[in-house]
Amino acid sequence: MNYGIIIKVLGNLLVFEALLMIPASLISLIYRQNDFYAFLISILLTAIVGFIMSRVKGSYKKMKAKDALAIVAIGWLLASFFGSLPFAISGSLPSFVDAFFETISGFTTTGSTVIKDVEILPKGILFWRSFTHWIGGMGIIVFTLAVIPTMGISGFQIFKAESPGPTADKIVPRIKDTARILYTTYIVITIIQTILLVIGGMSLYESVIHTFGTVGTGGYSTRNASIGAYNSTYIHIVITVFMILSGINFSLYYGLVKGKWKEVIRNNELSFYLGIVLCAGLLIGLNIYTRTDGYKNIGLAFRDSFFQVSSIVTTTGYATTDFDLWPVFSKTILLLLMFIGGCAGSTSGSVKVIRILVLIKLVKRQVAKIFHPNAYIPIKIDGKVISDDIVTSISSFFILFIIIFVIGILVISLEGLDFESTISVVATSIANVGPGFGFVGPTRNFSSLSAFSKIFLSFLMLIGRLELFTIVALISPKAWKNER
Repeated sequence: MNYGIIIKVLGNLLVFEALLMIPASLISLIYRQNDFYAFLISILLTAIVGFIMSRVKGSYKKMKAKDALAIVAIGWLLASFFGSLPFAISGSLPSFVDAFFETISGFTTTGSTVIKDVEILPKGILFWRSFTHWIGGMGIIVFTLAVIPTMGISGFQIFKAESPGPTADKIVPRIKDTARILYTTYIVITIIQTILLVIGGMSLYESVIHTFGTVGTGGYSTRNASIGAYNSTYIHIVITVFMILSGINFSLYYGLVKGKWKEVIRNNELSFYLGIVLCAGLLIGLNIYTRTDGYKNIGLAFRDSFFQVSSIVTTTGYATTDFDLWPVFSKTILLLLMFIGGCAGSTSGSVKVIRILVLIKLVKRQVAKIFHPNAYIPIKIDGKVISDDIVTSISSFFILFIIIFVIGILVISLEGLDFESTISVVATSIANVGPGFGFVGPTRNFSSLSAFSKIFLSFLMLIGRLELFTIVALISPKAWKNER
């Protein structure tokens, strides 16, 4: 393993994290709140450690997969550790475990929180808390690749280890240019949503924060009641639309810019994703309208149903109402959506629509082979044959997801929660959703869990965000010992 280059890249990452804390410190300074010095100390500590690490000399040979895995996994942990400093130093959270949980939940765009009353927190802390969503949404390491030179190394291994989805394809030949294209798209969407929210009556400060949570599909809010605190259909619709847009593969937006409209419109994953949102929204809307006393207006029912469907399937986690009080049918659909997620190449978490689509086609093929055992029946997506290696990878991912999910349930069951809450706690963590049902419903939080469970759930959030294999491969040295 090339320790020199690993330390150097991680050092650069920390230097950039220190720079990314500056906007939050300026917010503290503008509003004259006492968290400014916490940010100042955090920035200095992070920058100093990062600078020292970045001075390490390493061999700039072609990077191997194990080096990339180490950079990505350790990079996320380091970013979360140093990102926790403002919470801990300012006293906004009672323990460093809580601060680390909140930060890794932010960076992984999970949105689970241990804070009971967010409205009493300083504005700088709230800004940094949501900014972690925006940074982590597209990827901390991808951000580094977009901003810094590649230092003579191949960044594709890093990009591949961090990118969400079964495959990591470059939009353009040079990986740093791909990263910049993705972040340019990301920034444009962010600016447009911020402007629309300001037009809807939100302050610029709250518009920016809620845009971070939407585009990064994280879900942190400045209000205890989340988006439900804003009694505005316009704001609800804007956030619903941008949650859906943020769950789409960002490379498709580049395709639109390049005039490839037909390819985008015919994209199988996009069609399936939008179909899921439409069907789930209609089913839940009809269910809560006919089965819930609080919905006398069918328009309101559909407004809330499509908002929550978009929030859950994109793993954003915003809420306009306490959906834990909805009928079992609606809650079951939301639970299923937690395990689906958005499109590959988006900021959303969970299994991803493309994997579900391939698995469905795999089942159809196996059924067809019962009647035609000798037939060659390829699995196609967008008219292209999916290789057996990718199909095997997707099947393995799904099996591994279930195994980790079951282990998670067994571990969290030691907390003594009810069955629904236990499943929900694990599901929202590994799928990076945020709120769930029961003990961690949209009106509750994770603060009452033990320190051990918070650390364990932090690990689940990280392993879910890094697509399982990155962490599993890193802790399996026999798999990469003789890598070539």
